[in-house]
Formats: sequence, C-alpha cells, structure tokens
Amino acid sequence: MNLIKSLVAGVAALGMTASVATAADWQPKKPVEFIIMAGTGGGADQIARLLQGLIEQKGLSSRPFIPINKPGGSGAEALRYLQDKAGDDHTVMMTLNSFYTTPIIQPDLGVDPTAFTPIGLMAMDTFLLWVHSDQAGITDINSYVDAVKGAGLDWKVGGTGSGQEDSVLTAMMEAEFGYEVTYIPFPGGGTVAKNLIGKQIDSTVNNPSEQMAFYQAGNSKPLIQFTGERMAAFPDVPTAKELGINIEYYMQRSVNGPPGMSADAVEFYTNLFQELFDSSEWQDFCTSDGLTCDKMIAGGELGTFHADQYAAHEKLIAEVGASAITGE
Repeated sequence: MNLIKSLVAGVAALGMTASVATAADWQPKKPVEFIIMAGTGGGADQIARLLQGLIEQKGLSSRPFIPINKPGGSGAEALRYLQDKAGDDHTVMMTLNSFYTTPIIQPDLGVDPTAFTPIGLMAMDTFLLWVHSDQAGITDINSYVDAVKGAGLDWKVGGTGSGQEDSVLTAMMEAEFGYEVTYIPFPGGGTVAKNLIGKQIDSTVNNPSEQMAFYQAGNSKPLIQFTGERMAAFPDVPTAKELGINIEYYMQRSVNGPPGMSADAVEFYTNLFQELFDSSEWQDFCTSDGLTCDKMIAGGELGTFHADQYAAHEKLIAEVGASAITGE
C-alpha cells in the first residue's frame, strides 16, 4: 500500500520561508477567539495555550487571545464554527489533520477547508507508538504485533476522535501488520494519555507532547516513531523506516482564519505568528516535544500546502477505507 509521507514533503517542496510584511497598522478591536479543534490537554490545546501565553507575555496584541476548545464531531464543531464566521477578523483556529479528514469523512458538514484563510504553519507534529511501562513482555514492535494479534479485538487502542489522525494511523498499522484492534475515541490527546496510564486502553499513537510527562515519570514507553529520522527527544527509539515498515506520518499544526478575512488582519496575524515562531520559547518547545519547526510558511504557500494535503488524505482514506478509520 502506498502510504502517505507527503505532509513533510509538501513543506520541503515549497522551498521557501513565507515572506512576512512589516507590521500592519491594523490591531484587534476586541478579544480574539483562538479556536482549538480538539479537547483539553492534547497537543493542539497545549500548543494554542502556549502561544496564547507568549502573545500576552510579549505584548503582541492590543486585545487578548481567548482559547476555546471545540472538539465535537472530531473537529466538525470547530470547522463549522469557523466557516460560519466568514469575514470575521477576530477569530483564528489552531488545526490538526482533522482539518482535512473530517470534511472528507463527513461531506454533509458542508465545509471546504481550502476556503479558509491560511495564516501560518507553526510545526509538523509527530507520532510514536506508546504502551504502559508495566507491559514488560512488549519491548519492541515485533513483540507488540505478536501481543496485538494474540488479543485480537480485545486489544484496545485509544486515540483522539473518530476519523481523525490517530484513527488514520491506527488503520494504517492494521493494514501494514495484518491485525484488527478495537479503536476507542476520546475528545483529546490528554484524555487518551491518561487512559493509557490508567490501563483503560492498551496502546496509543499519541504525539510526544501528550505523553511526555508520563514518559518522563517512567509510566509509559515508546516502541517506534513514525518519522523519517529519529527525533532528538527520542534518540533510542527506532523509526518505522529503519525497521523496514512503510509508515511515515505527520500532523500539521497551522493557524487559519475564517473565509474572507481582511488583508490587513491577515498581515497582522501573519506577522504575530512569525514572531512567535522565531522566538526562543517556541523553538525550545519544538525541540523538547519532538516537533519539526524548520520554517513557517504562510499565505499562498500555506494555501497550496492545505490543498495538497487535502488531496493526499482523500487518497489515503480511499486506500485504507473510511470504515476502517471511523469504525463504522
């Protein structure tokens, strides 16, 4: 099966950092709604709240940014909300790959993510396969696959939402390794992480930031990372590529506005998030939490990236089957 690697490739193909204009005269005239299309405690939530705190700390906006979680319907609630805010200059959203998958799997939602206003790609997030540290018999990907095959549908994999990136990657693994699991959706990655530690689920493909505190406490262990190269944060964890496993998958972390945002507002937000991207605080977070933050792309380049990734996810979902991703 031709599995997707194009999220990072799409960034590299653009071959440039977005050109950021000088600071615009426009400033928010009221609080800015910072929509998060996932629940509390997950990667998107952590990132949005870190950025919101830096905006306040650095005095980058005349009005506060207010984080608002809208995880319903695997991000459908947030997508519909943003689309219905067309022309609004005081709403932005932190996105993840459900920015693409949810409109594909839920066509009746009537949302075209490529019509939203692209502001800035802040990072490419990564995935690892995690189990509880108490699972002593599972030490690598081979022993993991043996355990899953032995358990069959009794093996419970937790993930963020149904039809989102965690369920996509879970379906990719099922196709690659020839097993079936029971996928259990949760509203956010933080809840997924807690359920792994509480042993309500057997494994997860959490992003690093979602498992990091438990990993550092010795409560969970990563078996494999689905990246092209080993991340600095996990130098001893092999990549799927190293082991001859044809899975490499990433999650985009971009900020977008509703359709029809004014040019002045776009310039303001692009400049603001570029300053955040270049800050030592953001770059240090990227290193410690296993994100790839080589460059921020914006404007038309980010719009092209979204269009390419929407098409790539359409292809991926067709390959593994929507029912394999949603569990329906």
